[in-house]
Amino acid sequence: MATQGVHQRLDRATALRTVPSAGARHALETYLLALRVEGLELGVYRYLPLEHELLLEFREPHLRRQLVEATLGQSFVGEAAVTFLWTAVPYRMEWRYGLAAHKLIALDAGHVCQNLYLVCEAIGAGTCAVAAYHQQLMDRLVRVDGCEEFVIYLAPVGKVPVSAI
Repeated sequence: MATQGVHQRLDRATALRTVPSAGARHALETYLLALRVEGLELGVYRYLPLEHELLLEFREPHLRRQLVEATLGQSFVGEAAVTFLWTAVPYRMEWRYGLAAHKLIALDAGHVCQNLYLVCEAIGAGTCAVAAYHQQLMDRLVRVDGCEEFVIYLAPVGKVPVSAI
């Protein structure tokens, strides 16, 4: 809810969410790559903001290995309980903002991830924003086409070891 949840629906096409978005265009989709989450099978889920539900997109038995490979060997990503991953659907912003849309999508991704940081701090979890990844491998991992929808940002989340506090 904190990264993409809807707190007010204005009309059929417009909703206000828990994060700002230029013109309420909300060009981002939120996926969760569940590796060790109680009550969730290992797999890739998409967050449905209007329903406030998770939809299992697919199961992937080698998700952890593929995630580490796609993040250029950053092993901590594969050790997290879940990785939040945001994709951009550029058209949602482009039709209204033209060339400025790409800057606005990046800003929106920053707002979403910042909210995740705030929630993690509040619940005693840790996260680390990750923008270093192999674009084609990451797009393929979450089964998006890389054009009409592509990965823009991700952040693994997990318990913070007591020794790190």
